Amino acid sequence: MNKLKIAIQKSGRLHDESVKLLKECGLAIVNGNKQKLRAQVQNFPAELLFLRDDDIPQYVADKVVDVGMVGENVVLEKKKMVEVVHNLGFARCRLSLAISSHLDYDDISYFHGKKIATSYPNILADYLNQNQVEAEIHEINGSVEIAPGIGLADGICDLVSTGSTLFSNGLKEVDTILRSEAVLASSPQLSASSKEILDKLIFRIKAVNEAKVNKYLLLNAPTEAVKEISAILPGMKSPTVLPLHTPGWSSIHSVVNENQFWGKIDELKALGAQGILVVPIEKMIR
Repeated sequence: MNKLKIAIQKSGRLHDESVKLLKECGLAIVNGNKQKLRAQVQNFPAELLFLRDDDIPQYVADKVVDVGMVGENVVLEKKKMVEVVHNLGFARCRLSLAISSHLDYDDISYFHGKKIATSYPNILADYLNQNQVEAEIHEINGSVEIAPGIGLADGICDLVSTGSTLFSNGLKEVDTILRSEAVLASSPQLSASSKEILDKLIFRIKAVNEAKVNKYLLLNAPTEAVKEISAILPGMKSPTVLPLHTPGWSSIHSVVNENQFWGKIDELKALGAQGILVVPIEKMIR
């Protein structure tokens, strides 16, 4: 039986979250520890290969693996013949330019004629070209943030999540080049059978990730307010409304986006809603 070969970062920030997501999708991974280069999946036609994240786009392009779970920034930097087929919703970060915190900065023209240290020379070069800025790019791997302090460069271009690393090295973020997150990157020439398996995996990933941003809402309300409350809480199609034993009252069940929930609370209470319960959803299939 054909199996979908999935490349995952061997170690680092993406490894644990990638494995966690696959397990949440119901994949039973056997011997999936960081010391092994390969792991089998018992209940889904797939196998995992643990590789350096920088190598994953090349392995996908060479069809050694069918798909890779990798940062979008890596895909864009490596410029291999792969395509992003789905965003995974974790490992969000941004690739930004930074300079010493005591310096003034107006716009990207600041870097004209200056030196910039980075692990992403291709993305940086494209950005500078788009903005018609001529700067000298120094490609270094690791510890990019120390470059200005030791006189190697006037600024850096590096990944930023919280900004604490920049702050601790006396740097400030001045320009964001791109925003990135973990993605599924696939070969454009995936076989029909592999594409079918990949579509099933993406279906599961969507169900898991939608559940994370949505909550199941239960509340009691006067029956006369059901129509107005239903307009506030449309749910997946429409709310479920059940009569309570107490005359004139109904129980309303719906799905609500967590980001919208608190904004709707005052409206619901004003319409007489009581006993509001918010319950996590494990999977959400539309």
